[in-house]
Amino acid sequence: MASRRNKLIIITGPTGSGKSDTALQLARRVGCDIISADSRQIYRGLPITTAAPNSEQLAQVRHHFVGTLDLDQYYSAAQFEADVMALLPSLWEKSRVQIMCGGSMMYVDAIMRGIDQLPTISDEVRTYCMDLYNAEGLPAVLAQLDNLDPEYGRQVDRQNHRRVIHALEICLQSGTTYSSLRTGRIVERPFDIEAYYIDLPREQLFERINARVERMLAAGMLDEVAAVAHLRHLNSLNTVGVKEMLHVIDGDWTLSFATARLQKNTRVYAKKQLLWLRSRPAIRPLAAGLI
Repeated sequence: MASRRNKLIIITGPTGSGKSDTALQLARRVGCDIISADSRQIYRGLPITTAAPNSEQLAQVRHHFVGTLDLDQYYSAAQFEADVMALLPSLWEKSRVQIMCGGSMMYVDAIMRGIDQLPTISDEVRTYCMDLYNAEGLPAVLAQLDNLDPEYGRQVDRQNHRRVIHALEICLQSGTTYSSLRTGRIVERPFDIEAYYIDLPREQLFERINARVERMLAAGMLDEVAAVAHLRHLNSLNTVGVKEMLHVIDGDWTLSFATARLQKNTRVYAKKQLLWLRSRPAIRPLAAGLI
């Protein structure tokens, strides 16, 4: 007998793989909303740079957590988990099947596995860590993390500045080690979860990424970033796309050089996403267009 529980279908995948179109088609078929699991699309002001759903897509299906925060607002995977769990009961009333779509792996993990209860980071701690990173770079942040929590310092991806900064924030805020607060327990959800990631041949994925960068530039990405360049110190702007355009705005790079670098950096990010996805057997590969 088929389960009578509510179901959340998660569509994820590397950037540029077509997960948004797949989720949109499925949501129209089911008659449900889309919950965005994207840590950058949640902010207002950068719809082109973050490849947020356009006005036509938003008109077809209601999206949640798209363009809802100002760039200076703090947000975390823990807050995302709490907000989604609070939202779902009202969505189940509309349809017993709901869809989540996005490529922010910590957000996806927060819903599929739950997230450890960590302290809320104060403005003072957050500002200190970002000032340290901006002034002295990632090695300085790593040095402090290694001193406060050498165990996690050995585990963390030392090239992932967001995770390194977040770990230091937790250590400073809690007064204890981040590693001691990470239980690794998987929560039991009161609904079923099916998770898929769009799996494209590497060459095809990279071609899609390169073409999308060209479209974003043609749509006005440089002007979009220029409008918020004065806020570059904010964590919400510390992302692929913004950083390359800031080099153009500052006169350090030509637009053609920045375009090539953005395409390369996006491909590198996609490869990291694929590595993570393939480490999660609960997220099944799916060829584009098969849902």
